[in-house]
Amino acid sequence: MFNRNRFLRRVAAIASISLVAGCSLLSNGDPDSKGPIVVGTTSAPSTLDPAGAWDGSWELYRNIFQTLLAYPNGATTPQPDAAESCSFTDSASRTYRCKLRAGMKFADGDALNAQAVQHSINRIRTINAPGGPAGLLGSLDKVEAVGDLEVVFHLNQSDATFPFVLATPAMSIVDPDDYPSGSLRKDGKVFGSGPYELESYEEEKQAVLVRNDRYRGFADRQNDAVTIRYFHDSSSMVKALRDKQIDVTYRGLAADDIIDLQRQGNSDLQLFDGAGTDISYLVFNPKDSWAKQPAVRKAVAQVVDRGAIAHKVYKDTVDPLYSMVPKGLTAHTTSFFDDFGDPSVAKARRILSDAGITQRVPLTFWYTTDRYGSETGVMFQELKRQLEASGLFSITLKSRPWKTYVVGYQKGEYPVFGRGWFPDFPDADNFIAPFVGDHNALGTPYPSKQITSVLLPRSRAQSNRAKVVKDLEAAQQLMVNDARLIPLWQGRQYLAASDDISGGEQALDPSTIMMMWALHRKTSW
Repeated sequence: MFNRNRFLRRVAAIASISLVAGCSLLSNGDPDSKGPIVVGTTSAPSTLDPAGAWDGSWELYRNIFQTLLAYPNGATTPQPDAAESCSFTDSASRTYRCKLRAGMKFADGDALNAQAVQHSINRIRTINAPGGPAGLLGSLDKVEAVGDLEVVFHLNQSDATFPFVLATPAMSIVDPDDYPSGSLRKDGKVFGSGPYELESYEEEKQAVLVRNDRYRGFADRQNDAVTIRYFHDSSSMVKALRDKQIDVTYRGLAADDIIDLQRQGNSDLQLFDGAGTDISYLVFNPKDSWAKQPAVRKAVAQVVDRGAIAHKVYKDTVDPLYSMVPKGLTAHTTSFFDDFGDPSVAKARRILSDAGITQRVPLTFWYTTDRYGSETGVMFQELKRQLEASGLFSITLKSRPWKTYVVGYQKGEYPVFGRGWFPDFPDADNFIAPFVGDHNALGTPYPSKQITSVLLPRSRAQSNRAKVVKDLEAAQQLMVNDARLIPLWQGRQYLAASDDISGGEQALDPSTIMMMWALHRKTSW
């Protein structure tokens, strides 16, 4: 009988439930059994340099680099990793001190010390790469190395979320001798201090990870080697799983494949189905003559039928989303539904006519062909159908592979484009702050002084995140009023694996990044 295991991943404000079939998931692994564990995904890195990526490249970084803080299995708040201890040293949450573990080294033998941490953080801001993570460091004034083992972060404002930022793979610690301070590394090599070394890498094909014997951190490695294979679509990835060419699939399972895995009796595969906080949304470019008009954006928001997208395109493997902050996180609202209600052509027509727009609005929608799953193109066809059926819009669809897609939206080439978001950390702040301000994760400036200068700073002054609900709800309402971003759906986490693989439930951290070291082969039933 097909073994379908359900789990709800441990994240802040999301209950942890595990309904596990049999005792196999608790079996001890044999790291040397049957060679490396092979993991398939449709999310390939955009760059190997942490200073250049604010995207799914983090999946690889988490396993080959270290950060000062991270998430040991079961943790929902950051805990020490390369650091021995970290804490705020003042009541205002503006000075954050970390003491490093003694004797840390990179995989090539160079010392990992306070100067390396300082270099790693400073180069992110110096390089300020388009689409890079510099926007995460908006509250940082300066970073100070005190001796070899102490790092002090001086913030320009109170920021209780700063430890979460330090735990993101964007803050991976790199060797100053190998990573220039003013430019991204481009030789295709990586020397981190994480659980694995990157033995070899073929762009958009595979990454071969082997045990890093110099690693010192919290990871309890259940295997000695992992190979990550990058696929362009779900069907080829699932075929590789069925043919035993890979052991695990993660990111990019298509709805049809999920349904097929659920329905078919298959004794040698497992499917894990859990709560997720990844979201899909539309971005409107204010440089475009039509997309910059609030009435146009609001009319689109009024017509879009999220329920139809979730049911027809994704076969109910995702849920409709009515705010940029997903369900399950403190301060989630349903602001888009509260303001726009059910899809209504009549209301959309009135929004446009009140703005003096009586013609069909021409818009070009862009999407990526190989990043967010095989249904992305189908979803945009459905969006086109919905909007054109209203008689109010004329939609042109265009697409590119992720590698060139990123360049396009960073240059402001797309009037409207689709993006997905996997959280940096499990807090509502991380579904608001990355998208606003002059420098954000979208490469499309979104100035909103009330959010960036009042609501976010005030909420970040609160270490008790339950007390920030009012400010974060207000920020979400402002985003609805602007309609610069239109949320579409919230995903769930699906992980398929051969029946001899254990550790799937333990492999996902609170930001839904896979910690490859938790995977292992079963040795008993």
